[in-house]
Amino acid sequence: MSGQSYNDDRVSTGIPTEPVGSIPRPLELQETLIAHSEGKVADEELNAVFDKIVRETIKRFEDTGSPVVSDGEQTKSSFATYPLDGLENIAPDGIVIPFEDGHARRLPYLTHGPFRYATYAGSYLPRAQKFATRPVKQAVISASAMSLLYPEQAMENYSPQQFLADLVKEAVADIRSCFDNGAYHVQIDFTEGRLAVKLDPSKKLLQRFIDLNNQVMSHFTNEERRRIGFHTCPGGDHDSTHSADVDYGELIPMLLTLKSGNFYMQMASEKEPEKALEIVAKHLQPDQRIYIGVIDVVNEEVETVEKVRDRVLMAADYIPLNQLGTTDDCGFSPFGDDVATSRDTAFAKIAARVRGTQLAFDKLKASA
Repeated sequence: MSGQSYNDDRVSTGIPTEPVGSIPRPLELQETLIAHSEGKVADEELNAVFDKIVRETIKRFEDTGSPVVSDGEQTKSSFATYPLDGLENIAPDGIVIPFEDGHARRLPYLTHGPFRYATYAGSYLPRAQKFATRPVKQAVISASAMSLLYPEQAMENYSPQQFLADLVKEAVADIRSCFDNGAYHVQIDFTEGRLAVKLDPSKKLLQRFIDLNNQVMSHFTNEERRRIGFHTCPGGDHDSTHSADVDYGELIPMLLTLKSGNFYMQMASEKEPEKALEIVAKHLQPDQRIYIGVIDVVNEEVETVEKVRDRVLMAADYIPLNQLGTTDDCGFSPFGDDVATSRDTAFAKIAARVRGTQLAFDKLKASA
């Protein structure tokens, strides 16, 4: 672990606020990535563009007043597939994830073992830290999402049990790489949680996902788990979702059995947020902090600071102040080709979250 020390006690002088992660990539980066894939741009030129865009992303993050920043996942292919880039034992045409607007994303599948990550998320941190003056968080994909790579028909020389054992080792190494490179918090993207209830209403699939992720968490100390969190949302891609029609109440009680200190929970776009918050309050454990989503990333309208303030105040009616934080419902661009939201809109929304959260805290403190 990095020698850097972080204060993460549960007595806060304010309401902590953090981004989920991804920011829309600018056209220059999109075009350079395509040209690089076609052999028209050298690695050195690509890295120079990476530096330029990450520097600008960090600056814009810090200009919003955000106390915690990220690189906006500018150099990731997607939040889900970065560990697979360059692997030779995967093939396209894996599991299809349909979205409500009719488009779909498709995961690859594993063709043979053993399963190893080609890239660990911690490798993205040094570039971001060259430019950041504030703590940098890092997002990683969940072991449960990666478990979907194993094909439906068992492989001849690589059993599901062998695959899961390798997967747990790799997921642990992925998180460990972030701590080793100085991450402030590590966020595990678990957007398949709500989708699991849609795919299997008996919730056996969800329980398997929870158990697998808790296997990963068992490799970390209590202190480390206080710096790890799970993010849940009903998907967010091209301003559409894949599982918003699933009752949040079917997920929340099981979600909060994950052995981590932080939960980043979509709430701004929820149809019945108070109902969901009531369930959170009922199942909340003393060592957990809930970062409530106060920014709707699939709605292009920029929230006013007053709207954000009111969403925070609503959450504070259910969640103790020393266990409350705020975040965005989801990343603004989880997949590299998603430009449905502009960078200007994303940063304007982040600025509203930061200022609205402070307004809410000031009001709560004044009325205490």
